[in-house]
Amino acid sequence: MWTIVGFLAVVEFTSGILQGYYTPMLTDIARALGIHDADVNWFEGTQLMLSALVVPAFAKLGDMLGHKRMLLISTAIVAAASLALPFATTFWTFLLCWAIQGAYVVWLPLEIALVYSRAHLAGRAHLAGIGRRGETVDRTGSVGAAALTARAAGVLVAALESGAIIGALGGGALVDALELHTVLLVPGIAVTACFFVILFGVKESAAPVGGRLDTTGLILISLALVAFTGGLSLLRVNGPADLLAWGVTMAGLALIVPFALWERRHDDPLIDVRMFANPSLWPVFLTAGLFGVSVLGAQAPLSTFARTDPATAGYGLGTTGFATSLIMGIYLIAMITGALAYPSLARLMSPRRALIAAAALVGVGYLLFLPLHDAYAQVVMNMVVSGLGSGALVASLPATAAAAAPPAQTGVATGLTNSVKTVGGAVASCAFGIALATGVSTGTAGSLAGYMTVWAVCGVTALVAAAALLVVPRGAFQDASARTAPSRA
Repeated sequence: MWTIVGFLAVVEFTSGILQGYYTPMLTDIARALGIHDADVNWFEGTQLMLSALVVPAFAKLGDMLGHKRMLLISTAIVAAASLALPFATTFWTFLLCWAIQGAYVVWLPLEIALVYSRAHLAGRAHLAGIGRRGETVDRTGSVGAAALTARAAGVLVAALESGAIIGALGGGALVDALELHTVLLVPGIAVTACFFVILFGVKESAAPVGGRLDTTGLILISLALVAFTGGLSLLRVNGPADLLAWGVTMAGLALIVPFALWERRHDDPLIDVRMFANPSLWPVFLTAGLFGVSVLGAQAPLSTFARTDPATAGYGLGTTGFATSLIMGIYLIAMITGALAYPSLARLMSPRRALIAAAALVGVGYLLFLPLHDAYAQVVMNMVVSGLGSGALVASLPATAAAAAPPAQTGVATGLTNSVKTVGGAVASCAFGIALATGVSTGTAGSLAGYMTVWAVCGVTALVAAAALLVVPRGAFQDASARTAPSRA
């Protein structure tokens, strides 16, 4: 079991490299393609759009055909796009390859579903040695699947964030030393190696359920997500006065209605929408969406705030690029710590309370920015507090969804946490862009009121998530043997 987790950690380390590697060289990429720096925003927008599309389909296919199989297919797609990227010499070809490369977002949900399935299959006496003092162990001596999945998720997220740190440092060093075309080849080689790690090192999940893919449901949700995320991208580019952008966004929301009606009538739906009424699952999905506001939407504003010169704008830290990267590096280290600490915290105070504590930490960390943002040490402290909670949430949300979902919907449930988080990030990215532009009359820096809005929204949404988790039934996300013990939830 833990051998498989080790191989999957290599996959997540590679995912982290992809997420951190390109950041230091975006300006170089823009110059090579002959585009304005502002056009780089389209890279993020297209990847968000594609990730929102591929996760529901790949998650359902993972439940139907096997999580390893879909992990291999998605890795092959990402490898092909990554290897093609250095040879894409025009903006549109580069944008296409960059968008397709975003299929890596399905890796973590598929891995969590695979681990949970393997834990159920292997959860007998030969796993007894893994148990630690105070950990849930059933009468056969096996560690519970939920507890194993939570610990495995922590390891995977730690590998992901470690890869992001190494990727950012490595990308920054290589782009200064080598020609850009050569530098862009590195991720493709890493993902190709990752394919063979999965092929030879990972066993398939237990008993795929089979069935036929709900293509009508897939088309309906795809149209809804494309319209919604596309409308948000138009709002971010054209501003809140663009009626077309609002119309496209509202059309995306409206398409959710026929999708939900279709899914309720289908014998084997793409997404069992009844999960959104499950008292253990809907707060998790809501938390994922609200968490996406900060973890996906707030990182760019934090970076630009740190780089803003206080002598010119009246606020900011005026940090160099390296000093700014140190802030983000410390934040990622805090996330690693939070991800690894979550299983122990869940064992001590129950998964439900651990989730609430993690969401509360994110909220407190961002609200601390409101009074404390004038000094480098203050910003670092705030980022550490929010990073601890963020790391725990990244690890726990897919694991808790897997524990609470019906057995045939494990992959779908873990994938939904990712999809909803992406939608939350897309909404926040649009809203924060508008907020930062409001009140700016000269120069290129955002307004201080805009940054205050960003921090307040991130803090409040995280606290709302913590409040929503209070309604989760006691004993949720735990193994059966743990629920029979005296409740600490």
